[in-house]
Amino acid sequence: MAEVPYRFERTDEAADLQDRYRSLGPGEETDDLVSVAGRVMLVRPQGRLAFATLRDSSGQVQLFAPSAVTEDFEGFAKLSLGDWVGARGQVMTTRKGELSVQVHTWQLLAEARRSFGDKWKGVTDTETRFRQREVDLWANERSRQVLLLRSRVVSILRRRLEDRGFVEVETPVLHPIPGGALAKPFVTHHNALDIDLFLRIAPELYLKRLVVGGFDKVFEIGRVFRNEGLSPRHNPEFTMLELYQAYADYGDLAQLVEELVSQLALELCGTTSLTYGGRPLDLTPPWRRATMAELTSQSIGEAVDVHTPVDELRRRLSATGAEVDRSWGPGKLLLELYEKTTEPDLWGPVFVMDFPAEVSPLARRHRLDPELAERFEPIVAGRELGNAFSELVDPDDQRARFEGQALARAAGDEDAMVVDEDYLRALEYGLPPTGGLGIGIDRLVMLLADVANIRDVIAFPTLRPER
Repeated sequence: MAEVPYRFERTDEAADLQDRYRSLGPGEETDDLVSVAGRVMLVRPQGRLAFATLRDSSGQVQLFAPSAVTEDFEGFAKLSLGDWVGARGQVMTTRKGELSVQVHTWQLLAEARRSFGDKWKGVTDTETRFRQREVDLWANERSRQVLLLRSRVVSILRRRLEDRGFVEVETPVLHPIPGGALAKPFVTHHNALDIDLFLRIAPELYLKRLVVGGFDKVFEIGRVFRNEGLSPRHNPEFTMLELYQAYADYGDLAQLVEELVSQLALELCGTTSLTYGGRPLDLTPPWRRATMAELTSQSIGEAVDVHTPVDELRRRLSATGAEVDRSWGPGKLLLELYEKTTEPDLWGPVFVMDFPAEVSPLARRHRLDPELAERFEPIVAGRELGNAFSELVDPDDQRARFEGQALARAAGDEDAMVVDEDYLRALEYGLPPTGGLGIGIDRLVMLLADVANIRDVIAFPTLRPER
């Protein structure tokens, strides 16, 4: 194989050419010379002519190679599917009206040593799609569009938050103790310090320390890691938007969520009235607000809340077929009952408000009922899109909650938190009234792209090892 060049001077992308010359009629030629580059998707030698379809990141354009004009015509006609090519020539249309670049000179930029075969027709095998994403992206235009949509979601969210006065920050990925969420962490080891560290399960506690330090509005978009199973909704590493706003409560953040999500739908999909999984879904604000107790009571046909006797909650949860841990209090039992009987059927969008304080160790107690926390989850199309609360600002209450979590962890709950002395010390300097929000970027993209599996919206999802 001839040595490939170190660079190629490209003047135009395929989409630009298609747009600029769309008024050309069949069989027209121009004096415009251009350079294009991309992957060969189709080659059709026809005697002393050869046609090739060239695709770049913007779209595709035809290469038209007459033997009388094209240097090394024989080599061009022998190109393989998947080869990367750079071509220079004149803009024209064929007699059938196909916009083309009449090739004067061309260069092989990369040889496809593995045959794509019939994969150009679309890869349907899920293992191939996700293990060889580089093939999937060429074979399935839909895959590429989903990942482009993901990029735009993140970009628009950044812009919208900055327009509202939020400052983007970065916090550590390696944590000395796991904290900020109820989840099992990944453990790694730092050789120089000879200590174990944990890949973050949430950036929450560091972000709130920045609010203590005087940042009124902060956000971070980054990877978090949870040592959990794989499912259509779960990947061990995923992307979170987490933000904190001083002087706000969970009501302010509910309004922020519905505005951000509806604006994304409008900008990316052209409407807030979407279809997801074949069902209509209207994201137009305001979204419904209902308490966990109200929704669960409606679902099971009996009134329940955190004040329902524990034995009664155990009986009702057992009736769903779920295993009941005798250590669970009424708050945990109500949450389990809600998740088993209610959440999957909430099409929404709906804000599920007022979680039990027992299962919300970082949320402030409800101003009207101390057994509840000022916490909500936005549920859209039967799945949790995020989590938000009025932040717990009392260091004494926070210590008591941490200690309760530590007892649960000692009793075998691997998801429970530990006591974070650094964070408690920060709270003692004073955290003003603050609202905090986390949104799963992957699930948000799933919603806007109308896909059911989280692996479709992650470029390289975690997979089981190949045998």
